[in-house]
Amino acid sequence: MEFRHLGRSGLEISEIAYGNWLTHGSQVEEDAALACVRAALDCGITTFDTADVYAETRAESVLGRALKGERREGLEIFTKVYWPTGPGRNDRGLSRKHIMESIDGSLSRLGTDYVDLYQAHRFDYATPLEETMSAFADVVRSGKALYIGVSEWNAEQIRAGAELARELRVPLISNQPQYSMLWRVIEAEVVPTSEELGLGQIVWSPIAQGVLTGKYLPGQPPPAGSRATDDKGGQDFVSRMLTDDVLTRVQQLRPLADEAGLSLAQLAVAWVLQNPNVSAAIIGASRPEQVHENVKAAGVTLDEGLLTKIDVILDPVVSRDPALTLSPTTRP
Repeated sequence: MEFRHLGRSGLEISEIAYGNWLTHGSQVEEDAALACVRAALDCGITTFDTADVYAETRAESVLGRALKGERREGLEIFTKVYWPTGPGRNDRGLSRKHIMESIDGSLSRLGTDYVDLYQAHRFDYATPLEETMSAFADVVRSGKALYIGVSEWNAEQIRAGAELARELRVPLISNQPQYSMLWRVIEAEVVPTSEELGLGQIVWSPIAQGVLTGKYLPGQPPPAGSRATDDKGGQDFVSRMLTDDVLTRVQQLRPLADEAGLSLAQLAVAWVLQNPNVSAAIIGASRPEQVHENVKAAGVTLDEGLLTKIDVILDPVVSRDPALTLSPTTRP
């Protein structure tokens, strides 16, 4: 495993992080989830990402149980706040009330006294940004979080948040966006702004919800048991990419992966890690062998010729428009 600083902070994280958006407490049984976390630890992953909303808070609890007994100082545990976690009007968003109550709930479920990174899961248009950042600053000063980050904020929002963070003397160090060979909407604006301000990207869906593994074939129905057939979540994200044009071009990547000595999934994860503003790529898994497979992308350098060939194949189907940054009404 290789390690990188998260943005310009002193925090070092594993360049491949383990996330449990669609797995723990939802798509896989707890024994399988625990086995996947054990595989991640065995492979040298020290960075674990979750959110209070995943599986209606169950994902945090499963992760907490999976990491119980591990040396806390050797782990980096990240979680998020924004989406509804209860039926009340204030059980959502980035108000001071919801943030202060949510951090306590997350810590209890995770079985820890603090998280290394507490992230705003979306931008909250209904709450003054000053209120949100002040609450995050108090969470940090209370010792319940060491750093703060955001997720799916656009460049303008990141800049406004960073300005307030500087005034409040609180370490805003990261953004968590969707990013893959097929989804590059952060490259034009978010990445340059983040580089200027010292934020690193912790990217999710580097294999495009499984599309970049090559398991979905043009002209054929999705394989049984795949994410595209699972009604527990993720269908909307993967279905947008299940066109024959996209799938045909993904298959054309196979010779390039073979040339690099990688599987298609490993090539996809290694590709996002070539971006110097990316601090970590988040992988998920429903089986331990998927973890062992994907971590082989750590430390891989792809040469410029290979990157150019990838661009030539995929360019007609790549999403690049910064306006496609996920809105506060779109859940990952």
